[in-house]
Amino acid sequence: MLQRRIPLVIVFITGVLMSIQYFIPHPVSQSAYNIALTWFRGVASMAYAIAVISFVRHHSRRLKQPQNSFYSAVALAAFLFMCIVGFGFGIGEGTIFAKMYLNVQVPLQATTFSLLAFYMASAAYRAFRVKGLEATLLLITAFIVMFGVTTIGNYIPFIPKLTEWLMAVPNLASKRGILIGVGLGMISTSLKIILGIERNWLGG
Repeated sequence: MLQRRIPLVIVFITGVLMSIQYFIPHPVSQSAYNIALTWFRGVASMAYAIAVISFVRHHSRRLKQPQNSFYSAVALAAFLFMCIVGFGFGIGEGTIFAKMYLNVQVPLQATTFSLLAFYMASAAYRAFRVKGLEATLLLITAFIVMFGVTTIGNYIPFIPKLTEWLMAVPNLASKRGILIGVGLGMISTSLKIILGIERNWLGG
Protein backbone atom coordinates (compact mmCIF):
# COMPACT_ATOMS: atom_id res chain seq x y z
CA MET A 1 0.00 0.00 0.00
CA LEU A 2 2.87 2.35 0.82
CA GLN A 3 4.41 1.68 -2.58
CA ARG A 4 1.31 3.14 -4.23
CA ARG A 5 0.95 6.11 -1.85
CA ILE A 6 4.48 7.42 -2.33
CA PRO A 7 4.11 7.95 -6.13
CA LEU A 8 0.72 9.62 -5.56
CA VAL A 9 2.24 12.04 -3.02
CA ILE A 10 5.16 12.82 -5.36
CA VAL A 11 2.80 13.48 -8.28
CA PHE A 12 0.53 15.67 -6.13
CA ILE A 13 3.38 17.81 -4.79
CA THR A 14 5.05 18.12 -8.21
CA GLY A 15 1.79 19.00 -9.96
CA VAL A 16 0.88 21.66 -7.39
CA LEU A 17 4.36 23.21 -7.47
CA MET A 18 4.44 23.33 -11.28
CA SER A 19 0.96 24.91 -11.32
CA ILE A 20 2.07 27.57 -8.83
CA GLN A 21 5.19 28.21 -10.88
CA TYR A 22 3.14 28.82 -14.01
CA PHE A 23 0.83 31.38 -12.39
CA ILE A 24 3.49 32.96 -10.11
CA PRO A 25 6.73 33.30 -12.12
CA HIS A 26 8.96 34.10 -9.14
CA PRO A 27 12.76 33.60 -9.56
CA VAL A 28 12.64 30.78 -7.01
CA SER A 29 9.81 29.01 -8.84
CA GLN A 30 11.56 29.62 -12.16
CA SER A 31 14.71 27.99 -10.80
CA ALA A 32 12.65 25.00 -9.65
CA TYR A 33 11.07 24.81 -13.10
CA ASN A 34 14.48 24.75 -14.79
CA ILE A 35 15.61 21.96 -12.46
CA ALA A 36 12.43 20.02 -13.30
CA LEU A 37 13.14 20.46 -17.01
CA THR A 38 16.65 19.07 -16.51
CA TRP A 39 15.21 16.03 -14.72
CA PHE A 40 12.63 15.64 -17.49
CA ARG A 41 15.33 15.56 -20.16
CA GLY A 42 17.23 12.96 -18.17
CA VAL A 43 14.17 10.75 -17.75
CA ALA A 44 13.15 11.24 -21.40
CA SER A 45 16.63 10.22 -22.58
CA MET A 46 16.14 6.87 -20.87
CA ALA A 47 13.19 6.27 -23.19
CA TYR A 48 15.66 5.96 -26.08
CA ALA A 49 17.61 3.30 -24.20
CA ILE A 50 14.39 1.41 -23.45
CA ALA A 51 13.36 1.72 -27.11
CA VAL A 52 16.68 0.28 -28.31
CA ILE A 53 16.48 -2.62 -25.85
CA SER A 54 12.88 -3.32 -26.84
CA PHE A 55 13.78 -3.17 -30.55
CA VAL A 56 16.66 -5.61 -30.20
CA ARG A 57 14.69 -8.02 -28.00
CA HIS A 58 11.67 -7.96 -30.31
CA HIS A 59 13.61 -8.70 -33.50
CA SER A 60 15.85 -11.21 -31.76
CA ARG A 61 12.76 -13.23 -30.84
CA ARG A 62 11.42 -12.91 -34.40
CA LEU A 63 14.65 -14.42 -35.76
CA LYS A 64 13.40 -17.76 -34.43
CA GLN A 65 10.28 -17.53 -36.62
CA PRO A 66 10.98 -18.62 -40.22
CA GLN A 67 8.31 -16.35 -41.73
CA ASN A 68 9.71 -13.21 -40.07
CA SER A 69 13.41 -13.98 -39.72
CA PHE A 70 14.56 -12.27 -42.94
CA TYR A 71 13.05 -8.85 -42.18
CA SER A 72 14.18 -8.96 -38.56
CA ALA A 73 17.71 -9.88 -39.64
CA VAL A 74 17.77 -6.93 -42.06
CA ALA A 75 16.48 -4.58 -39.33
CA LEU A 76 19.08 -5.75 -36.80
CA ALA A 77 21.91 -5.65 -39.35
CA ALA A 78 20.97 -2.11 -40.43
CA PHE A 79 20.73 -1.01 -36.79
CA LEU A 80 24.13 -2.44 -35.87
CA PHE A 81 25.73 -1.04 -39.05
CA MET A 82 24.47 2.49 -38.38
CA CYS A 83 25.59 2.27 -34.74
CA ILE A 84 29.09 1.16 -35.77
CA VAL A 85 29.58 3.82 -38.45
CA GLY A 86 27.99 6.50 -36.27
CA PHE A 87 30.12 5.86 -33.18
CA GLY A 88 33.23 4.88 -35.15
CA PHE A 89 33.38 7.55 -37.87
CA GLY A 90 31.10 10.31 -36.58
CA ILE A 91 27.80 11.68 -37.86
CA GLY A 92 28.98 14.92 -39.46
CA GLU A 93 28.51 15.99 -43.05
CA GLY A 94 30.30 13.75 -45.54
CA THR A 95 30.59 10.76 -43.21
CA ILE A 96 29.28 7.29 -44.01
CA PHE A 97 26.48 7.81 -41.50
CA ALA A 98 25.31 11.02 -43.21
CA LYS A 99 25.54 9.45 -46.67
CA MET A 100 23.51 6.43 -45.58
CA TYR A 101 20.92 8.71 -44.02
CA LEU A 102 20.60 10.97 -47.06
CA ASN A 103 20.73 8.19 -49.67
CA VAL A 104 18.71 5.50 -47.89
CA GLN A 105 16.60 6.89 -45.03
CA VAL A 106 15.36 10.04 -46.79
CA PRO A 107 14.29 8.25 -50.03
CA LEU A 108 12.56 5.55 -47.97
CA GLN A 109 10.64 8.21 -46.02
CA ALA A 110 9.65 9.98 -49.25
CA THR A 111 8.44 6.67 -50.72
CA THR A 112 6.43 5.86 -47.61
CA PHE A 113 4.74 9.26 -47.55
CA SER A 114 3.99 9.09 -51.27
CA LEU A 115 2.25 5.73 -50.71
CA LEU A 116 0.35 7.27 -47.78
CA ALA A 117 -0.94 9.96 -50.14
CA PHE A 118 -2.66 7.34 -52.31
CA TYR A 119 -3.98 5.59 -49.21
CA MET A 120 -5.39 8.85 -47.89
CA ALA A 121 -6.98 9.61 -51.26
CA SER A 122 -8.73 6.22 -51.35
CA ALA A 123 -9.83 6.60 -47.72
CA ALA A 124 -11.15 10.08 -48.45
CA TYR A 125 -13.11 8.76 -51.42
CA ARG A 126 -14.82 6.20 -49.19
CA ALA A 127 -15.43 8.70 -46.39
CA PHE A 128 -16.70 11.57 -48.54
CA ARG A 129 -19.52 9.71 -50.22
CA VAL A 130 -22.49 12.01 -50.66
CA LYS A 131 -24.99 11.01 -47.96
CA GLY A 132 -26.37 14.44 -47.01
CA LEU A 133 -25.77 18.17 -47.05
CA GLU A 134 -22.79 18.03 -44.65
CA ALA A 135 -21.10 15.24 -46.61
CA THR A 136 -21.65 17.15 -49.86
CA LEU A 137 -20.08 20.32 -48.45
CA LEU A 138 -17.15 18.29 -47.10
CA LEU A 139 -16.65 16.61 -50.48
CA ILE A 140 -16.72 19.90 -52.41
CA THR A 141 -14.37 21.58 -49.95
CA ALA A 142 -11.95 18.65 -50.09
CA PHE A 143 -11.80 18.77 -53.89
CA ILE A 144 -11.25 22.55 -53.88
CA VAL A 145 -8.41 22.27 -51.37
CA MET A 146 -6.84 19.33 -53.22
CA PHE A 147 -6.90 21.28 -56.49
CA GLY A 148 -5.65 24.40 -54.74
CA VAL A 149 -2.47 22.79 -53.42
CA THR A 150 -1.57 21.18 -56.75
CA THR A 151 -0.10 22.70 -59.88
CA ILE A 152 -3.37 22.32 -61.79
CA GLY A 153 -5.14 24.66 -59.37
CA ASN A 154 -2.81 27.53 -60.26
CA TYR A 155 -4.27 27.64 -63.76
CA ILE A 156 -7.82 28.18 -62.44
CA PRO A 157 -8.23 31.88 -61.51
CA PHE A 158 -10.26 31.67 -58.28
CA ILE A 159 -9.05 28.33 -56.87
CA PRO A 160 -5.83 29.50 -55.11
CA LYS A 161 -7.55 32.39 -53.31
CA LEU A 162 -10.53 30.22 -52.39
CA THR A 163 -8.22 27.53 -51.04
CA GLU A 164 -6.32 30.10 -49.00
CA TRP A 165 -9.60 31.43 -47.55
CA LEU A 166 -10.83 27.93 -46.70
CA MET A 167 -7.60 27.11 -44.89
CA ALA A 168 -7.38 30.48 -43.09
CA VAL A 169 -11.01 30.91 -41.97
CA PRO A 170 -13.23 27.79 -41.67
CA ASN A 171 -10.37 25.33 -41.23
CA LEU A 172 -8.54 27.50 -38.69
CA ALA A 173 -11.76 28.14 -36.74
CA SER A 174 -12.52 24.42 -36.45
CA LYS A 175 -8.87 23.69 -35.63
CA ARG A 176 -8.94 26.20 -32.77
CA GLY A 177 -12.16 24.68 -31.47
CA ILE A 178 -10.56 21.24 -31.47
CA LEU A 179 -7.46 22.59 -29.72
CA ILE A 180 -9.62 24.23 -27.05
CA GLY A 181 -11.35 20.88 -26.47
CA VAL A 182 -8.00 19.10 -26.31
CA GLY A 183 -6.73 21.68 -23.82
CA LEU A 184 -9.76 21.24 -21.59
CA GLY A 185 -9.31 17.47 -21.75
CA MET A 186 -5.65 17.81 -20.78
CA ILE A 187 -6.56 20.04 -17.84
CA SER A 188 -9.22 17.65 -16.55
CA THR A 189 -6.94 14.62 -16.96
CA SER A 190 -4.07 16.42 -15.22
CA LEU A 191 -6.31 17.38 -12.30
CA LYS A 192 -7.54 13.79 -12.00
CA ILE A 193 -3.94 12.51 -11.92
CA ILE A 194 -2.74 15.17 -9.45
CA LEU A 195 -5.67 14.55 -7.10
CA GLY A 196 -5.23 10.78 -7.30
CA ILE A 197 -8.57 10.08 -9.00
CA GLU A 198 -6.91 8.64 -12.11
CA ARG A 199 -4.46 5.88 -11.11
CA ASN A 200 -4.05 3.82 -14.28
CA TRP A 201 -0.52 5.19 -14.70
CA LEU A 202 0.47 3.26 -11.55
CA GLY A 203 -0.22 -0.01 -13.35
CA GLY A 204 -1.71 -3.15 -11.91
